[in-house]
Amino acid sequence: MKTQSSVPTTKVARASQFVKAGVKVGGNYIKHYSKKLIDPSLSKDELHKDNAADIYDALSELKGSALKMAQMLSMDRGLLPVAYSDKFTMAQYSAPPLSGPLVVKTFRTYFGKSPSQLFDKFDIEAVNAASIGQVHQAWKDGRKLAVKVQYPGVADAVSSDLKIAKPLAVRLLNLNERDIDRYMGEVESKLLEETDYELELKRSIEISQACAHLPGLVFPTYYSEFSSRRILTMDWLDGLHLKDFLKTNPSQAVRDQIGQSLWDFYDFQIHTLRQVHADPHPGNFLMRPDGTLGVIDFGCVKVIPDFYYDNYFRLVNPDTIEDDALTEQIFENLEFLTSADSPKDRAFFSDLFKQMIRMLGEPFAVEEFDFGDDTYFNKVYAFAEGLSKVDELKNSKVARGSQDGLYVNRTYYGLYAMLNELKARVVTTKPEWLRSKKAIAV
Repeated sequence: MKTQSSVPTTKVARASQFVKAGVKVGGNYIKHYSKKLIDPSLSKDELHKDNAADIYDALSELKGSALKMAQMLSMDRGLLPVAYSDKFTMAQYSAPPLSGPLVVKTFRTYFGKSPSQLFDKFDIEAVNAASIGQVHQAWKDGRKLAVKVQYPGVADAVSSDLKIAKPLAVRLLNLNERDIDRYMGEVESKLLEETDYELELKRSIEISQACAHLPGLVFPTYYSEFSSRRILTMDWLDGLHLKDFLKTNPSQAVRDQIGQSLWDFYDFQIHTLRQVHADPHPGNFLMRPDGTLGVIDFGCVKVIPDFYYDNYFRLVNPDTIEDDALTEQIFENLEFLTSADSPKDRAFFSDLFKQMIRMLGEPFAVEEFDFGDDTYFNKVYAFAEGLSKVDELKNSKVARGSQDGLYVNRTYYGLYAMLNELKARVVTTKPEWLRSKKAIAV
């Protein structure tokens, strides 16, 4: 696998990567429209594929928050053309790794020793490389370990990367700058947390111990003596990432078992711990033939404020949506509606968000849900695509929705998407107060 001997760390060097990608994308458009003059029926498939490759190549050299954004976009199959989603999926665990000398330099910086002096054996070639860091195998006292090494300069570049990347996000995603600015602080704070491996070590230990009683889940042991702000060491877990696991043609029973473990894991975190592993992409889970599921990477954890939790999940109970006055009050609390809205705007957005809540809440409205039902997901994707074309949303003078919703919604989107790929049938456990009293009465 191709390795990188350095990572651009200065603002100028990192900005030049974005400029270079922009120039290549511009050239791809010229090439596309030149071909289209000869063949008017030519589709944009090749254009999307070329653009995705050039943008990914630029982001993968930058690492850090730039590559993390590609990883996040890959989870949303309805947001970008398939060529982008497929290419950006590589950011989850297949980015170009750093060269050996840079890895050794990082160890000497934080431990004053090389990895070969700390461990009985250390594989200098990375086995996985993602957005923030890469993983190496090591052995100590007979234990096989996973050692995550952060890319140099990643933490220092988060804020400047987000500013540089904003115009690219506006063009690619057809978002307005006001919406992006509103949530930039939340994204920036979470990305900075992800670069703090000491915080990740603390959260990894706390959450894995709190969830250890849940059946079917396997968590590694973490080793503080071999961890620092930029290096994190844990037990090596065996298993396959989702796409490789599905190639083994697992039985429906195994798919359902893993899907149930995923649902129970998130149900317990959100409703009991009020904090959640908010990065549910396939690179963070290891699936096994016996139906057990290894869970890794607690770098992105969203602590859910009580006020937001109480309002957000009250909407999940179908009885709430039937009460117009209560629903409108909750929409105001969650900033879906504002005091500046005209009566016409309030009616329009209330109806729109009710549709969204009913649709996304369907799995909660039943005791068991078939996430393999593509009809449901096609409906969700079509609704999301439709939202991007709603003039009232595009022209709204305010960004709608609490900042706290950004990572909570992302969590559920990632969870639903993985369960859909698994084609899992899941018992949708939930707190009793989220159940419809009308349904119980019937």
